[in-house]
Amino acid sequence: MSESSETPASTARPNEPRFPDGPRPDPAQSHYEQRIRSFQPRRGRVTDAQADALQRLWPAWGLDIDGQRRLDLAELFPGVERVVLEIGFGMGEATAQMAQDDPTTGILAVDVHTPGQGNLLNLAERAGIDNVRVANGDAIVLLRDMLPDDCLDGLRVYFPDPWPKKRHNKRRLIQAEFLSLVAGPLKPGALVHCATDWEDYAEQMLEVLTSHPDYENTIEGGGYAPRPEFRPLTRFEGKGLDKSHVVHDLLFRRR
Repeated sequence: MSESSETPASTARPNEPRFPDGPRPDPAQSHYEQRIRSFQPRRGRVTDAQADALQRLWPAWGLDIDGQRRLDLAELFPGVERVVLEIGFGMGEATAQMAQDDPTTGILAVDVHTPGQGNLLNLAERAGIDNVRVANGDAIVLLRDMLPDDCLDGLRVYFPDPWPKKRHNKRRLIQAEFLSLVAGPLKPGALVHCATDWEDYAEQMLEVLTSHPDYENTIEGGGYAPRPEFRPLTRFEGKGLDKSHVVHDLLFRRR
């Protein structure tokens, strides 16, 4: 399916899917929830290749976060040894690389960026990767309503929106309330891996993770961790490094 066959924006009805067999615009009707969300849905311009991947591959490799069912990760990822949740994967290059490097780990990758969803599906197909599933929608709804306790072997949050204006800091994802929510689906010993190139956000992450009773730092004496080899350098990270940003990795374990 090419872009030219999409319903024109001027005639599309609200919440009408751009890709009939692809991700829905607002699967959980989350705009009715009275809470601050840490993301803004981003449809964006979709290339022909991304549109084709969304249309063809979504029924097999994609899922909408509708909050209406519990996921069976063993059914979703047959044959893998463990499953990790990645929240926010951008255009998917790093996710695809990590999946290819470790085929024994299933990656449930969540984002609301339609071009990125299509790009990750396209990358996975081209590389012959079958251990990635792309989830569309609000990660909070996924954690709260769709994942059972003790089902995840890890959480990855790489370069989340820093919401740099002080008045918007409350929208940042890594907060004590979020860490309490994700502690349920995480197995004891599961690795929580965060990375950011915003200094004050890194400090906030370190503070809330260190003080939360459900997590412990893997670094003896506390502090930040060296970038582990399994996390590839991303295009976004490269842009930050070009601006002399310092990237901080945090590696904590679920108690």
